[in-house]
Amino acid sequence: MCTILVIDDEKCILRVIQEALTRFGHKVEIAYDGIEGIKKFDDGSYDMVITDMRMPRLDGRGVVQHIRKSHRNSIPVLGISGTPWHTQDSGFDAVLSKPFPLKKLVESVKKLTTIPPKNELSA
Repeated sequence: MCTILVIDDEKCILRVIQEALTRFGHKVEIAYDGIEGIKKFDDGSYDMVITDMRMPRLDGRGVVQHIRKSHRNSIPVLGISGTPWHTQDSGFDAVLSKPFPLKKLVESVKKLTTIPPKNELSA
């Protein structure tokens, strides 16, 4: 399926997201803050990034800004936040409010990583 980078400073949230997405066939790599996340993003190859908004050192807004300025700026970025009002106009493709049901997470990943058929692209 997809290779996904998940960035969050809360280890328990990282484990839950990693386990859920792995069960659905995705390869998941994790980072414990935004600085580690952008280093992994720059060195790796990902189909999607999921990042928390509020983290020490570099927050989710900084992560998404880094991705949007990179040569892989079209990679979908899903923001997760307990304060979703802070994510407005910040470049995320979608945002999930914490806490969120795992079903919603899986649906969001599927929606953001599905490429429309060619006939839809030419319309």
